[in-house]
Amino acid sequence: MSQSQNIGLEQRTVQRLTAQQLRYVKLLELSAPELEQAVADELAENPALESVDEAPVPETVQSNLTDDGSEFRETAEDMQKADYGNVDDIPHYRLEANNFSPDDAGYDFTPADDAESIYGNLERQLSERSLTPEVELTARFIIGSLDSNGYLRRSESQLIDDMAISTGFEPDAPTFAAALDAVRSLDPPGLAARDLRECLQLQARALPPSPERDLAISILDRQFVEFTMKHADRIASHLRVDKEEVRKAIDLILTLNPKPGSALGSGAIEKATPIVPDFIISVDRDQITVALPGSPDLRIEESFAEAVARMERNARSRSARKGKEFVISRFNAARDFIQIVRQRRETLFAVMTAIVKLQRDYFLTQDVHALRPMMIKDISSMTGYDISVVSRATNNKYAATPWGIYPLRFFFSDGLGEEGEEFTNRQVEEEMRDIIAAEDKRHPLSDEKLRAVLVEKGYDVSRRTVAKYRDRLKIPVARLRKEM
Repeated sequence: MSQSQNIGLEQRTVQRLTAQQLRYVKLLELSAPELEQAVADELAENPALESVDEAPVPETVQSNLTDDGSEFRETAEDMQKADYGNVDDIPHYRLEANNFSPDDAGYDFTPADDAESIYGNLERQLSERSLTPEVELTARFIIGSLDSNGYLRRSESQLIDDMAISTGFEPDAPTFAAALDAVRSLDPPGLAARDLRECLQLQARALPPSPERDLAISILDRQFVEFTMKHADRIASHLRVDKEEVRKAIDLILTLNPKPGSALGSGAIEKATPIVPDFIISVDRDQITVALPGSPDLRIEESFAEAVARMERNARSRSARKGKEFVISRFNAARDFIQIVRQRRETLFAVMTAIVKLQRDYFLTQDVHALRPMMIKDISSMTGYDISVVSRATNNKYAATPWGIYPLRFFFSDGLGEEGEEFTNRQVEEEMRDIIAAEDKRHPLSDEKLRAVLVEKGYDVSRRTVAKYRDRLKIPVARLRKEM
């Protein structure tokens, strides 16, 4: 079999993004807090860049001078706080109040984080118990192995091996059992459980004795699957008790906390991060205003601009050529960064303006039924931006309206139904929410019955669509919505 090799030429058109375009794309994806951090990093890294808010006082403004001719920059607030030897001695009213002087500057007081984590809380309780050193050491290791909800996910053998490696002490079975009992005796009940069933069992056994409590323990021990399926009739039949007694016992179980560790708090690290809106939408009668809060205003530092101009005039000077590369590179980097920040702001503003224009009825009425079917390609055609640009501009972005903060993707929805009678998936979800809220909880509607009710209301959707939207709303299936 003969083989041959040929060399040929092929002409292709390939589009490649420049470094400036790649940086713009990355900056466009950032949310407001992320952009603020990116700008802060750039300001710290590039001396040729400065924020207009942090720019030095212009020379035309008269400044106070000391006797030796140096400028006096200490404000009235600084002088008042300087009267105290240590910042910890300054009273709160000094830190929080303004003196309304011409150089008045607010002082953002940040209180110390005194939140106690679940681990600190439990170790504090454990220190009040009289335990042998071996049991206490093991109990503290068990506490450190709990997750944020208070569950113990690792097996006894795994924990003993981990403890032997990390501490050099390997507890025997009785010591580990005593340590586990000590942890489970801490408050709140239900800690160090292996799963939800054991967690509820521990809490139920910690309740004061009563007929409802005893029956609840029996249900958790013997009929847990039926309890999760809400089959009260089967539980009553298997345990040979009255259905009303089963209902009271189940009501008692439902008062238990499935996540006992969450009651102790998780400290500052796991606190929810507040949402910072990228846009502020104001509505005044029939006028809708779009604003971009916190949009940075940057400029090139004056000395670098003068240095570049001076280099152009002294281009033949050897000393000027030595520092030229650094100054020019920093100058160009600052200029490019200012440009892409401005370009990002213009892009976001154009995209949000287009969204407001298409969803004008919703912003004026606050009615979710006024939302029009809208997709990313619609905004792309209105603004002239590529679909990928619009996608990045709307991803992980939030808009603050007079009635709440919403992700930009909230305003996008597919069009359902026939042309001329289109409706959005938001409308279907809202109708489903209302229907389920008004249903008979003893006989909740199945997905097929939900579909029938929606069809009667003019929303022709499939059962699969109903199930998808119900899952999106985090609404359980009919048997789990049933009240016994």
